[in-house]
Amino acid sequence: MKIHRGLASFTPGEYTIVTSGTFDGVHVGHQKILARIREISSKSKGETVLITFWPHPRIVLSDGNTDLKLLSTINEKARLLEKHGIDHLVVLPFTKEFSQLSPDAFIKQVYVQGVGTQKLVIGYDHRFGKNREGGFDYLKEHASSYGFEIEEISRHDIDDVVISSTKIRNALLEGNIEIANQYLGYAYSIEGKVMHGDKIGRTMGFPTANLNIPETFKLIPADGIYAVEAILGDEQLRGMLYIGNRPTLSGATQRRIEVNLFDFDRDIYEESLNLCLVAKIRGDEKLDSLEALKLKLKDDERKSRAIFGM
Repeated sequence: MKIHRGLASFTPGEYTIVTSGTFDGVHVGHQKILARIREISSKSKGETVLITFWPHPRIVLSDGNTDLKLLSTINEKARLLEKHGIDHLVVLPFTKEFSQLSPDAFIKQVYVQGVGTQKLVIGYDHRFGKNREGGFDYLKEHASSYGFEIEEISRHDIDDVVISSTKIRNALLEGNIEIANQYLGYAYSIEGKVMHGDKIGRTMGFPTANLNIPETFKLIPADGIYAVEAILGDEQLRGMLYIGNRPTLSGATQRRIEVNLFDFDRDIYEESLNLCLVAKIRGDEKLDSLEALKLKLKDDERKSRAIFGM
């Protein structure tokens, strides 16, 4: 997949099949749209193009003062789209000025002049242009004058149970990782750099890698213990993840994200670690003593290993 930062670096092919949107999380509903444009591409010998926007429009239009948390960073989104066989990802810088484009100007500048659209495939709820005034009806009414075909993926075609990024966010915030993963079609992940902690876990026999997540908008699921698969470079590991303020200890003003990697003992400070959340073991809780916490962690490890058949 080729990534284009803006329209200037993109050269349209002979036949381009295009879709666009924020595609936050690239969930199961999004994946049906991706499957459809790949299907058209295979029959027409054309190239698939996905147009997305960064930063997320809601972050820009709220002057950054939004409590919106995203399922995917732009790099995570790119990796997910590449797995689904998209030929070109065009990332358009989203600004307040860009948001003021009328639907007509948006179509001409982006779809026609920008990527040379021959076939446009959009989801039933896709909106574009100033005040989100553009949509399928507008496109259908004006398509002939723009010289490309339009296809809408209906709500029913996307899924009998409507899947949305908002539903997935809510499931994650409630700690319902199984439902979130079902809607995503893969295990939700968080990625960060391993940083130094206070090493209390090591004294109890559970050394942890403490993660720093630099993107403040990235959604962190509800506090608790999770069974996770970890990707460290080319290595695939397993472990249990803790998210919370450590109430059994002194508590913390900031949430901690700490992972205990099973059968692993190596210095990985400053390395990037990607954690895929497979199942929730329990919620966070305050215990009476460090000894009680240690016993609880042993039980958490046993349950986590059982999930992986270890």
